[in-house]
Amino acid sequence: MSKIFLATLFALVLPLVSAVAAEPLAEKNPQLLSLQELRAKYNDPASRYTKVNGIEVHYKDEGKGPAILMIHGSSSSLKTYDVIVAKLKDRYRIIRFDVPSQGLSGLVSNEQAKSMGSTDIPEKLLADLGVKSTACVGVSSGSTMCVYLAAKNPGLVNHLILSNGPADPVENAPQRPPSAAMVAAQKESQTAGYKTRSYWTAFFSRQAGVPEHITPAIIEMYYDYNRRPQNDNVIALASKVADHEMALDLMAKVTAPVLLLWGAKDGMLPIPAADVLGKYLKNAEVSKLVLPDAGHYPPLEIPERYAQIVAAYLEAVSPVAPQSPSK
Repeated sequence: MSKIFLATLFALVLPLVSAVAAEPLAEKNPQLLSLQELRAKYNDPASRYTKVNGIEVHYKDEGKGPAILMIHGSSSSLKTYDVIVAKLKDRYRIIRFDVPSQGLSGLVSNEQAKSMGSTDIPEKLLADLGVKSTACVGVSSGSTMCVYLAAKNPGLVNHLILSNGPADPVENAPQRPPSAAMVAAQKESQTAGYKTRSYWTAFFSRQAGVPEHITPAIIEMYYDYNRRPQNDNVIALASKVADHEMALDLMAKVTAPVLLLWGAKDGMLPIPAADVLGKYLKNAEVSKLVLPDAGHYPPLEIPERYAQIVAAYLEAVSPVAPQSPSK
């Protein structure tokens, strides 16, 4: 059953640098940033680290109240939600983590990539933090991880708020022709061996609903994090829909209430993609709210409004009174 209460890329940006022994590449290409350098720049007092199956995971656990797990998309980090956390942590306990090998989390080995599922890390992290009930907010591939987490743990996830995540394999999605700036930036990045600042400027000019909403600080963050040397497993633990039969089965198992909070100007996953995802979530009560001025990354583009909508949905539209221990 679906309910629409308001009408209206999988941004899989693969690294240009790949090697088995990643960190030495930082010495060979001085423009790359080692994990240690990134941590020196981006660690803050809220940064915490834990190990899951030997992988070092960077996470934050802030605020008091009902829990919300927030999951970022590909080529990104938990900083996607910085503004939203600042707005909501006075009444929610917000947990977020860098999906390995992204952000400030450690690399994923070949053995770990083969033996682990994409929900292993959030399941273990929440268990270790004593969280027995949580809402899950996700953008892009982070939405898919929320769906899979809810499907596999129906008693754990009480609500899902999903933004611009794929329902069908992304390679089947229609592609807009790249802009001249994007073509030039891709060539520049191929020559440099990493994604340049110009690349990220052109990328967000295409992906954001209003490019001016993407601040210089956001560009710098993506530029920095994606100059980190990687091995071949940078997206091994991201949730994907490439195995469509498996994806459809998991989507059908979700029973928690779902809000599709969708950026209308997403060139890869436009509004009809939200309707397809809602159709696949056939055993959940699905609501949809379209954000007319947002693109693929609503939490980055309009974070203040996004925070307001998250709170309104949890508190007024579908108040299931989630219970979770406060810190």
